Amino acid sequence: MAADPRPLVGLTRAHRRVRAHRSESDTSEVASTNDLKNGLVLNLEGQLWSVVEFQHVKPGKGPAFVRTKLKNVLSGKVVDKTFNAGVKVETANVDKRTMQYLYNDGTDFIFMDGDTYDQLPISPEVVGDAAKYLLENQDAIVARHDGTVLYVELPASVVLEITYTEPGLQGDRSTGGTKPATLETGAEIAVPLFLETGTKIKVDTRDGSYLGRVS
Repeated sequence: MAADPRPLVGLTRAHRRVRAHRSESDTSEVASTNDLKNGLVLNLEGQLWSVVEFQHVKPGKGPAFVRTKLKNVLSGKVVDKTFNAGVKVETANVDKRTMQYLYNDGTDFIFMDGDTYDQLPISPEVVGDAAKYLLENQDAIVARHDGTVLYVELPASVVLEITYTEPGLQGDRSTGGTKPATLETGAEIAVPLFLETGTKIKVDTRDGSYLGRVS
């Protein structure tokens, strides 16, 4: 599905700001669909879409194409869109910088710029699933475009402590089974049966999978 081609009428104020910014100084760049990657922000007809998933397809007959899943960075709407391989697309000029997560004030997640010490409130909707693996004083990448926060990106993996899980048995190592475990951030993931409360583990922040025990 293509981005909404309607004119400014009916667009949100945030969408108008994006389009107005483009008319004043075009900060977009052009890339090939062969360069698509997760997290890349595309500018399609004045709206910003983040690449959530992509797959290069080479059918037995016909030209190659790229199948994508895109998320509107302002509304959160997710759509499927297909591009012909090698087609040029506009990408948004996104400012990414490392910021330190300080605390949650009950409404927003508060981050601080380590260079300026400015504090930036970010809504739970924008932080998204990153909140499951986010600890106070932890660094994260905050991406912004034209003053609007697009997303928060954590490292591919983080080390977290298990705060509760059912008691483990050493003999469970060979079974390959799993059990639920609650982490210090409040997130719940599946871990091997032998792990116990208090154990520190490495977790994949992209899908919440268990990666290993940390000694």
